[in-house]
Amino acid sequence: MCRHVGYLGPATTLSGLLLEPEHSLLEQSWAPADMRGGGKINADGFGVGWYDTPEAPAVYRNDRPIWTDEAFREVARIVRSTAVVGAVRSATVGMPLSPAACAPFRSGKWLFSHNGKVIGWPNSLSSIASRLDPAALMTLPAPTDSAVLWALLHQLLEQGVEPGKAIRSLLVEVEQCAPGSRLNFLLTDGDQLFATTWTHALWVRRTRSSVTVASEPFGPAVEWQRVPDRQLLTAVPGRGTMTPIPGTESYD
Repeated sequence: MCRHVGYLGPATTLSGLLLEPEHSLLEQSWAPADMRGGGKINADGFGVGWYDTPEAPAVYRNDRPIWTDEAFREVARIVRSTAVVGAVRSATVGMPLSPAACAPFRSGKWLFSHNGKVIGWPNSLSSIASRLDPAALMTLPAPTDSAVLWALLHQLLEQGVEPGKAIRSLLVEVEQCAPGSRLNFLLTDGDQLFATTWTHALWVRRTRSSVTVASEPFGPAVEWQRVPDRQLLTAVPGRGTMTPIPGTESYD
């Protein structure tokens, strides 16, 4: 069911964040510790997004396993960023294998990743997907549940809905249409991170100057805190808020 990582903080190389640490995202691609709902490895592609300018994140995606991509290793060794999203993919049976199907998805300043699966896809989402503009549907990056979820969330953001409210609203709506779905979202504009736990694991690590969220901890285990299920985590470097649905709990 995929793995993803989000980071905000002092500039770091992509390699130092995603490839080099113990049990890094690279290792999680072939040896994940907490896969749920099917799949044993994440070999159906990967993607990384980072901010070289505040308004325009760059994205690198490949439909091959991350451990086979020597070109990315060279890029990752050099590229540095203060905001990064990385994901490795375990594709749901029947969904396409292509770079466009790999997270993160990008639009304007936003990067988005979905770790999970929509139950009953595609019929279960047909009612809420019908409110999308036909052009948006016809230009989806890939015919997948994740791409439709991103289109629906992006529509709310474009309408001016606050990101946390947009995420909570969409989660509840999808759960009503497709009960039992796995809906771990990761969204950033390069300044804030928004991440959800919805029947799948998420961990957070923070320092005074950084915050990292990940499907599985990597590096020193003592630095990580498990995020309880059915939570929205909103974070900036050094601080954040975990919001149950409903309710609020802050951590410092």
